[in-house]
This record gives sequence, structure tokens and C-alpha cells, in this order.
Amino acid sequence: MTRITVAKGDGIGPEIMDATLEIILAAGAKIEIDEIEVGEKVYLAGNTSGIASSSWETIRKNRVFLKAPITTPQGGGYKSLNVTTRKFLGLYSNVRPCMSLHPFVNTKHPVMDVVIVRENEEDLYAGIEHQQTDEVVQCLKLISRPGCEKIVRYAFEYAKQQNRKKVSCFTKDNIMKQTDGLFHQVFDEIAKEYPEIENEHWIIDIGAAKMADTPEAFDVIVMPNLYGDVLSDIAAQITGSVGLAGSANIGETCSMFEAIHGSAPRRAGQNMANPSGLLQGAIMMLNHIGQTDVAEKVQNAWLKTLEDGIHTYDIYKEGISKQKVGTNEFSKAVIANIGNKPSVLKSVSYANNSALNLPKYVRKPAAKKELGGVDIFVHWSGNNPNELADKVKKIESNEMQLSMITNRGIKVWPEGFEETFCTDHWRCRFKPVDGTEINKSAIITLLNNAINENIDTIKTENLYSFDGKTGYSLGQGQ
Repeated sequence: MTRITVAKGDGIGPEIMDATLEIILAAGAKIEIDEIEVGEKVYLAGNTSGIASSSWETIRKNRVFLKAPITTPQGGGYKSLNVTTRKFLGLYSNVRPCMSLHPFVNTKHPVMDVVIVRENEEDLYAGIEHQQTDEVVQCLKLISRPGCEKIVRYAFEYAKQQNRKKVSCFTKDNIMKQTDGLFHQVFDEIAKEYPEIENEHWIIDIGAAKMADTPEAFDVIVMPNLYGDVLSDIAAQITGSVGLAGSANIGETCSMFEAIHGSAPRRAGQNMANPSGLLQGAIMMLNHIGQTDVAEKVQNAWLKTLEDGIHTYDIYKEGISKQKVGTNEFSKAVIANIGNKPSVLKSVSYANNSALNLPKYVRKPAAKKELGGVDIFVHWSGNNPNELADKVKKIESNEMQLSMITNRGIKVWPEGFEETFCTDHWRCRFKPVDGTEINKSAIITLLNNAINENIDTIKTENLYSFDGKTGYSLGQGQ
């Protein structure tokens, strides 16, 4: 028996949650329920996070959270509860199955059955941004080895549990060799632990094009946060069934399961809402906690109900659907089909599989870290890189000398091109003189010299090697 936390949410949330719980309990789910209040009522009571501290305690105690859609009031500084929950609980993995339901839901890709596994915490979504000059703003892309290992391992463990045959990795490591390069490297390392599962890597642009054109070529796709955000929506859209999709957010200790649609307050209380999205989230929850036999029964019963043409208003279509039903009637039809399997749609089979094996990340031994230079970023409104080089060379020391200047990553000195357009944001790279061993005091000397020469330094990035491997990028064209 597993104790879970349930929030019925706002709008259509209570109706679809009641229907979802009725279905999974009828199928034999071994769960005990602690219900909490989140969302609009909590927000309007003066809590800008939409959740009380006692509710956090319940979620953290039970570790499994099934949440219906909520309404976040407009204005007033209210924060998204979804974002808050993911970050507070360390829910590093966002999992979204995208399956076509042809011919019962229209799609150009009738055999599509793809699961997007998206890293959920880091990448550009760390949200660290700075305006540095009049013309340039930066956003830091942070990719960590723990983040990569956890999400990639989850993708392979999910594929193993769900009897899937292949995991594909999408990155842009031909350009971002350090960040996306680390993600790809970790993928290759972990893939070796799962020889029974095929693995492959695609550059994100051609991989996305292939997914949009031939999604049946993919099974499970794992990728960093930004790519996963974009492609999971595309994948859901091209199945033709965005409103039927569920989502899982998985952490090392806690997990949250939900529908991907909103609370639809205009449809509340009318016995019209389709509970399928939340039901799909609940099925993912059952798989996550090891009750895969129940998950299989529910999924097959749901598919059989759709195949029977028993549809709620949102997917009802003359000539395909046979009966338009409300929320309650749909849930009763699914319950009546428990034990049945679809004949046109592909049935699922994972009843004998165990819960996912998700070990905690174990930090690797520290590498030998050596300082090999510094990039000093300068705000300068001139246009001639040679003129800037003359100015910057004045801050050289006996230990460090200017080796390169880039603008927007492109090498403009030495031997730059006149045609290269430059902004007011310049990276000046200093390296040791003739292999001199340096420490951070050498960098402080450069910065003090820059103050004396009235050069506007805006940030520095130390250049390191780790176990002899360069830990920074070259300039484009270097």
C-alpha cells in the first residue's frame, strides 16, 4: 500500500480527479490518500505561492503527488505552483508520452509513440541573466554532470521498465562543445550500462526535423531542458491529442503527476471535462511506484474505451465517435472495460515490471584542476579590434599576456576580418607568458592594471583544465 498526496485543484480539477481516482481504485490500485488544498483558494487567502507549509509537509512525507490543474490568479505577484514544486522538490525529470490515437483522433502520424524525457532544473532555465553593456545581455547555460547523469539514467530506466527498445539523445554539441558536449558524453557513458537498449545521438536541429517528419523512428528521446521544453510540445501537438496527455515530474525522493492542460473554469461543474490527461498522469504514477499491473489494466481499458467510440465532447467527431458522454459516464465506461484490451490501438504490457531503479547521484573524485589563463570581458564602444588590442595590451603583466580578442564569440584579433560586425562587448583572453605557472593573484594584477588604464572590465572567466583536459572553448575561427 502506497500513501499518496492528492490535490483536486480548481475549475474542472475536482471532477477529473474524482473520475481518475474512481478508475484506478476500481482497477485495484493499492493507495491511501491524503488530500491537500492548493491553488486559487490558497492564493486568494493571501499565500502568493498557492500552497501552505502544512501541505508541503504532506507532500514531502508521502513523496508521491497527484495534482489536478489549478488556477493561478492574474496579477498580484502570484507564482506558478508547478514551477515552485519542481524547483523546491528537485524534480529533475519531466516525462511526457506522446502517442497517436489514430484513427480515433486525427493526426498525420498514425503510428507515433514517443516519450520525451526532459531535464527539468538547469540549462538556460537556471534563469541567470545579466545586462553587461549597452548592447549585450547574457544568459548563462549551466549543465552539470549530476544533472546529466540523473536525467540520462532515468531515460534508460524508463525505457527498460516500459519495454522500449531505443533511447535517442538530442544535443547541439557540434556548437556547444562544453555544455551539450558533457550531456552527450554522459549519455554515451550510461548507454554502455544498458546493452539491451539501442542508443543513438542526433544534433538537435536535424533530430527535431526527423521527429516532426518521421516520429515513428523514435522511441524515447532524452535532452536538455530548453530543447525538451520545445520538442515535448511539438511532439504532443503532432499526435493530435494535446488534451489527452499526462506528465510526470520525477526527483530523487519526490514525484508529481498531472495533466498538461489547464483548469478550464468555464467548463467546471458541467460534467463535460475529459479526465484522460489526468488519468494518464495517474497511470505514470502507478508505473513509478511499481504498481505496473494496475497501470496496464487502466491503460488498456482507457484505450478500449476510446476505440469503442465513447468520447467526451472535446474529441467527439461525427463518423468516428459513437457516443458523446460526460465526465462521469466516461469514467464508468473505462471501469467497465477493465480487463479488456483494444483491438485496433496497440495494447500495453508491463505488468511484471518492477518500480524504476533510480539510485542517488554519487559524486566522482575531484579532478586535478589547473588555472591556465583568464577571459576578461570589456565594455568598449569602439569598432576597431586592433585599436582595442593596443589599449588592452597595456594591462599585460610579467606573467600574463593578451592572446586573443573575440566579439560575440568570433575571433577578431589577431588576424580578424573587417567584415565582422562587432558590438560593444569584447572578450579578451590572457594566457601565461611562456608557460609560466600562474595563480589568481595574476588575474588581480590584470584587473588592477585595467583600472589604472580606465578600461571598463565587466566580468571575468577563469580558464581551467581538469586532469589535463581543456575546460573552455576556443574562439570561433581560432
